[in-house]
Amino acid sequence: MKNYIRINPKDNVAVALAPLKKGEQVESVRLTEDIAQGHKLALCDIPKGTEIIKYGNPIGRATCDIAAGSHVHEHNTATMLGKQLTYCYNPVRTAVPKQPPVTVNVYKRLDGNVGIRNELWVIPLVGCVNAQARAIVRRFNEKHPRPSGIDGVHAFTHPYGCSQIGEDHVRTRSLLQQMVRHPNAGGVLVLGLGCENNKMSDFVETLGDYDRSRTRFLVAQQVEDEVAEGVRLLEELYSLARQDVRVPCDISCLKVGLKCGGSDGLSGLTANPLVGLVSDKLVGCGATTVLTEVPEMFGAEQLLMDRAADEATFCKIVKLINNFKQYYADHNQPCYENPSPGNRAGGITTLEDKSLGCVQKSGSSAVCDVVFDGEHIMSHGLNLLNGPGNDMVAVTNLGAAGCHLVLFTTGRGTPFGGFVPTVKIATNSQLAAHKRNWIDFDAGDVLQNGFEASCGALFRLVVDVANGKQTVNELQDSRDIALFKTGVTL
Repeated sequence: MKNYIRINPKDNVAVALAPLKKGEQVESVRLTEDIAQGHKLALCDIPKGTEIIKYGNPIGRATCDIAAGSHVHEHNTATMLGKQLTYCYNPVRTAVPKQPPVTVNVYKRLDGNVGIRNELWVIPLVGCVNAQARAIVRRFNEKHPRPSGIDGVHAFTHPYGCSQIGEDHVRTRSLLQQMVRHPNAGGVLVLGLGCENNKMSDFVETLGDYDRSRTRFLVAQQVEDEVAEGVRLLEELYSLARQDVRVPCDISCLKVGLKCGGSDGLSGLTANPLVGLVSDKLVGCGATTVLTEVPEMFGAEQLLMDRAADEATFCKIVKLINNFKQYYADHNQPCYENPSPGNRAGGITTLEDKSLGCVQKSGSSAVCDVVFDGEHIMSHGLNLLNGPGNDMVAVTNLGAAGCHLVLFTTGRGTPFGGFVPTVKIATNSQLAAHKRNWIDFDAGDVLQNGFEASCGALFRLVVDVANGKQTVNELQDSRDIALFKTGVTL
């Protein structure tokens, strides 16, 4: 097997699949310096100002003359991204093959939705009662160390819910409300303090349709011992949730989030395209997949726009992209202040480089809809979701929009997990072997054995997780939420 790859015939760079040494021959050129795994090398002389081509698309411009065989990275390449653009509707129709029926065993909820977990959740309205939320869960678990019929009891703490105004206040309330209604919860205790901006009466009034039999509300200032009262309310929920049983359902009921974090130069070659194949297979089964991280679409957005199911969806994608660019402009920040230090160390040079690898997770399916803040996923197929690239915020957004689980690719490694099962997929086998307590699946294997076998294995893992198999983040109890804040704190 070659230890380098030219991804597209149009490319003027190749990517090292393993460390390359100075003097080695790569295609028709000899290396003038060592090239680390995941990093790029010039396949020809690239004059100053010339586009660097990877994935068949430009990822930046050369800032100086680059000799064939040289390392191509941030020392000699600059982004081409800038302000908002005018986009054209040039539809490219893609047909994803229909897949044979697949059954998963899930929990059916009163509103017709399904959950892949049957958990009890404590959700604080404000960060002031985070300790009390954790204490309620701890005391309940001490009383029920192995509760039967449920998959766990968890508190999802956060620092917000007060001293927020305008859009931030509404966003915090809306996201917590989406969590309350999430079908992975068999019962929810909403815990307030009593004097916060995110007050309980407004929260309940605007909560919308929810299962009243499976939701309890507690204001700490109104009772003598909020922990004891919280445990009592959890007991009520437990008595109901423990009676729930899994029932067979077609896999079209699943909503799966697509996310990458700690990406490296192999992300766009192994794990991300593998997830794209699994996404296409899920869509072919009638299921739903959701791609987020809008800033990591910059530079690759036209590829997604070309796959819009219709012109109305195309217009939504344009709005999604330009609104997020405006968000940067409103804060006097450049839209290309990305990749992260870890991304750069792993071989990703510019945001275009990162984005073209990131969107590989979307496969080749048509984009059927765009989901904005506070909205719920409504369309089967591939959706785009508004939100930043930050791992915790993005996975929280995916869960809040209705995803049952998230496929999370990583080249650098991270122990993070969201409030829904977060399947960690390593881009390289070294990471998978080194961090078994973080990683669920090794996508580095595709370099040796191709994508077909790995696609089948990852798809089976999705089915297993839907059926109740715990992910590593669940086994390690690594579960967090993060709320997207944009405005003033009082």
